Amino acid sequence: MIPLRDANPTRRVPILTLGLIAANVVIFLFWQPTLGGSEFEQQMFFFCNAEIPFEIAHQENLADGGAEARQALDEEFGQVGAGAALQSELRQDCPDKSWLASIFVAMFLHGSWLHIAGNMLYLWVFGNNVEDRLGYVVFPLFYLLGGIAAAGLQFVFDPNSTIPSLGASGAIGAVLGAYAVIFPHARVTTLVIFFFITVVDVSALFVLGAWFVLQLFSGVGQLGIDVGGGVAYWAHIGGFGFGAIVAWLFYRRPHVGTPQAYPAPRADYF
Repeated sequence: MIPLRDANPTRRVPILTLGLIAANVVIFLFWQPTLGGSEFEQQMFFFCNAEIPFEIAHQENLADGGAEARQALDEEFGQVGAGAALQSELRQDCPDKSWLASIFVAMFLHGSWLHIAGNMLYLWVFGNNVEDRLGYVVFPLFYLLGGIAAAGLQFVFDPNSTIPSLGASGAIGAVLGAYAVIFPHARVTTLVIFFFITVVDVSALFVLGAWFVLQLFSGVGQLGIDVGGGVAYWAHIGGFGFGAIVAWLFYRRPHVGTPQAYPAPRADYF
């Protein structure tokens, strides 16, 4: 199921949501070596800028991790000597990487065109209403904390991974969790691709609930399996759970200032 738009008007222009989308797209196109960069250049970019669980666990970059980091890299890549070669390359390309800053930087990096397209679509459809409900001050803080919560849960399940973890999926998962709690009955126009292709209007709770269940089953399915990268399902689950809990505690009841409290909200162009 691919959400296309929701029938849930807002009271204000979603400046921050549009700004986040713009920032992600600009970074993807003009900072990452997306256009014209080789696969090796892209991988090195991610090692130099994205969050790496091993670095968080040891509070030290892979480049400076010594024999323990080399061994972890050898095991990850299944090749003796791979760790030493990568360490040498990292010392050359990014000797001053901040493992702490990488937690935040990783929220704005994407691994492919499909990765960023999917994330930005979900942020476009659901972000404006959550921004409208939380406000211009709380929303960006909520978004960043959602990304941190997402990274935290993923870290718990694979703290020694040396594979770069990146993407806005965790932070956007927080937005989805909040939307599911605050606007469960909002209608979402959804593209369904199964044995057939059709467009239907269903409730937000159904769309986002199905999304969450898929992440949960996929995450559980990865337990005990050395996947060597791939989709960070537990980050999605952590972000969604954070957003749902925050929304349940503080925002599930409409109040003056939300779309439900107004008889004539502005037209929703998003």
